[in-house]
Amino acid sequence: MVDKFCTCLSAFCVINPLFAFTSIPAMKSALFCLLLFSIAACKTTPPPSQGMTNYYTEPHRPQFHFSPEQHWMNDPNGLGFYAGEYHLFYQYYPGDTKWGPMHWGHAITKDLVHWQHLPIALYPDSLGYIFSGSAVVDAQNTAGFKTGKEDPLVAIFTYHLMAGEKAGRQDYQYQGIAYSNDRGRTWTKYAGNPVIANPGAKDFRDPKVFWHQASQHWVLILAQGDHAIIYTSPDLKKWAKASEFGLGYGSPGRPWECPDLFELPVTGTPEKRWVLLLSLGNGAPNGGSGTEYFIGQFDGKTFTPDHPPATTLWLDYGKDNYAGVTWNNAPDGRRLFIGWMSNWQYAQEVPTTPWRSAMTVPRTLRLEKTGADIRLFQEPVRELEVLRGPTVWLAVGKKYTLSGAAFEINLSFQLPENQDNKTYGLELTNSKGEHLTVGYDAATQQIFVDRTAAGKTGFSTQFAGRHVAPYTPATRTLRMQILFDRASVELFVDGGAVTMTENFFPTEDFTHLTITGEPVSLQEGKMWPLRSVWR
Repeated sequence: MVDKFCTCLSAFCVINPLFAFTSIPAMKSALFCLLLFSIAACKTTPPPSQGMTNYYTEPHRPQFHFSPEQHWMNDPNGLGFYAGEYHLFYQYYPGDTKWGPMHWGHAITKDLVHWQHLPIALYPDSLGYIFSGSAVVDAQNTAGFKTGKEDPLVAIFTYHLMAGEKAGRQDYQYQGIAYSNDRGRTWTKYAGNPVIANPGAKDFRDPKVFWHQASQHWVLILAQGDHAIIYTSPDLKKWAKASEFGLGYGSPGRPWECPDLFELPVTGTPEKRWVLLLSLGNGAPNGGSGTEYFIGQFDGKTFTPDHPPATTLWLDYGKDNYAGVTWNNAPDGRRLFIGWMSNWQYAQEVPTTPWRSAMTVPRTLRLEKTGADIRLFQEPVRELEVLRGPTVWLAVGKKYTLSGAAFEINLSFQLPENQDNKTYGLELTNSKGEHLTVGYDAATQQIFVDRTAAGKTGFSTQFAGRHVAPYTPATRTLRMQILFDRASVELFVDGGAVTMTENFFPTEDFTHLTITGEPVSLQEGKMWPLRSVWR
């Protein structure tokens, strides 16, 4: 059955570009029939059974992060909340564990912890592959797609015509929409696609759409090479260009990808600010892919940053948090974020099978005053606490045996008044002599994750290393919340003032933990084993 699945996808990938560039009616008709056959064959292939005893137990398989059952995954797409369900769509290639013709995979969760896999939502067609985008609840039926009781869900995505790219054209990316009247279970592509044509730009992609209440219109922001473009629309079909942002701003790394724009209150003040997220494929602080952010004002058409062009603010200093975006319509006023836990430097080569890639845990974003500045903080969603097992109290220097491969550690250190040369954090080890260290270097005032000797690194020369984030604690107390999930670590310092996300691939699971630092420095240390969300 798997062979049949791969065969039908291979046929699809060949037929699709030929169909788009064929003008002979008879040949177009024949190719269209073959295209329908290949799609139908793909849709009938069942996923692995969740009832299998070995389900989600492969080496390096995350236990509380989202990962596809099999095959390739990258950017999160179409994040939205409707009728008690958080939707996660994602870039997906169901024919290999490497990047290929992009589809939208689909999963839902009711609690941000446990996930249910759903059938593929969007398939490539004659207009191209289905690249990244977003989704909205059209509660006012502005697009006129509603046919029943449910509010329509509308997906907005980039079409990527691979045959156009290979032909050397510049206009092979443009924006399309699709809609669902059954809570996202089935989708119909709009007959008038594309809704935004390409203006002649090589990189023109990744639309994020939201309803701007004050202006009473839809706003769409997308990335065009070295800057972002903002459009507005009354109905999700007709779009007018409103403004541009980004030329000369932020990191020189480009192209920009996967923008997101949202408003947040500033904690403890009556102020509000808009946050603009932008990911870049190359140029992050520790190399490769990363995400920066801007803070400013938005009037429904134009984003105006508070800080000067040369200021660069990074969402995450680790090597493995990219293309992250936030949920539209999340309840309780929260702004919830999830990112792709990988890096384009080596994403297609990491040693996992039969799947490749995972997402970060969902995170809550907030704005905080830090002196005269406002900065973005992030922490794991509180819902993850339901996975905690019995508490283990920790002390400096003692070696602890780990039960299981997934756990959370909370540490609070009292730093000395004078700068010292100590490191404060932890080390994981196994019987193979592999080790991962995470912590704070007081001499250099840097947060760090060192995966140099944490296991398999031969798949890429750009993987191993000691990766750092500059940080000067505001007080003498340094707090760390650390999530480990078999082959990943997510580090949140002082309530999310600094974060680092990194993958690692030990040849066997880490079995022991040691806390590092002065014995008198640890004010509190706790560890919880975390249960799997897949069983």
